[in-house]
Amino acid sequence: MDNQYNYYNHNGNYQYGGGQPQGFGGDQQGQKPHKEKKPHKGVPKAVAITGFAILFGIVSSAVFLATNIVGSRLLGLRDSGSSTAASSNQISNGTALSTSSSVVTSDVSDVVEKVMPSIVSITSMSVEEVQSFFGGTYEQQSEGAGTGIIIGENDSELLIVTNNHVVEGSDTLTVTFDDETSVEANIKGMDSSYDVAVIAVPLDSISADTMDKISVATLGDSTTLKIGEPAIAIGNALGYGQSVTTGVISAVGRTVATTDAQTGQTQESGAKLIQTDAAINPGNSGGALVNVNGEVIGINSAKLTGESVEGIGYAIPISDVSDLIQNLMNQETKTKLAENERGMLGITGMSVSDAFSRQIDMPAGVYVMEVVSGGGAENAGMTKGSIITAINGSSVDSMEALQEQLAYYAKGETVTLTILVPQTNGEYQEQTLDVTLG
Repeated sequence: MDNQYNYYNHNGNYQYGGGQPQGFGGDQQGQKPHKEKKPHKGVPKAVAITGFAILFGIVSSAVFLATNIVGSRLLGLRDSGSSTAASSNQISNGTALSTSSSVVTSDVSDVVEKVMPSIVSITSMSVEEVQSFFGGTYEQQSEGAGTGIIIGENDSELLIVTNNHVVEGSDTLTVTFDDETSVEANIKGMDSSYDVAVIAVPLDSISADTMDKISVATLGDSTTLKIGEPAIAIGNALGYGQSVTTGVISAVGRTVATTDAQTGQTQESGAKLIQTDAAINPGNSGGALVNVNGEVIGINSAKLTGESVEGIGYAIPISDVSDLIQNLMNQETKTKLAENERGMLGITGMSVSDAFSRQIDMPAGVYVMEVVSGGGAENAGMTKGSIITAINGSSVDSMEALQEQLAYYAKGETVTLTILVPQTNGEYQEQTLDVTLG
């Protein structure tokens, strides 16, 4: 078959011909010979597609860049870069983060070392009458653990503040100092409504070496506490000896109610309490809640801590009970007497708790149900329906608290009772009565 070919003439036109080419060395018409074009090899499809994609990307980028430049010039967006920088500066400089060159540390060892000599462990021993399986009764000795804070001394005694429930009902009290020496202590004053008590240790029972190692605590101002500030709790947790827990002030002004296990009555705390997440366990009661300066800002109370909660402990604000503590410190030191030596008021009474008093619209204290004829109360002029709220300056909120106070007074002694007498208009008038115990 004849080959077909294309060629280019001098007129600039392509011509098509077939058959054997003629006159490659010059044709008869004087035209220049034309070389036969070699067929081109085909470009692989994958390479072509890749090249097209690259080309498309380059063109698209160029168009996008050109559009940004034109847009920035036409629409006034030329300072977008500087605007972004300003925005970044605003974020970093607007609300400054709190920075400091000092290192934040949770080491409270210096504070603890300063406070620990003023903290004591308290062990209370009491004898309870327990009913046996066969219906009889027998005496059983029980032991309790708590903590105290050395707050001062007088001419003959070292004075220690603690919780009332730590020493209430005890027959003997033992105080153990920071150097692990132990001595016996006596009750100075008690207040059940605020759960505060002061006990006294005779100075002549403390060795000179121990006196050199102990110190009086520095009391702080609990009225200036701020939520979130550090708090350190020191106390005889679980009776194992002094230990330390840390946390913060979680809240202030808390009101907490407790239920008496024996009577089932609910009683609210007398003071507005400090709440902290520093662990406060049994045995911590009466211990110190201190600030970062080593100042006592509260008296810990494990009694007010629920068993079903975590991270919530309570302390009695020291500023709220400072006057009460001073009053208890100035009372006569008490020694519990044998039952046959104790005096009696000559009344039959009933406990009126805070919760119950709100229900029946009656003041809290001990309601006098009956005045015994010829007894000390009748002789002093007490009448049925009166409510006893304090004895010798120590408040009482239950019959148990009143009986506990009377355990330190012998027959023939005179005590001063604070009572509320009902009036015809439904109000109560406060009076004091000096009662000679029968």
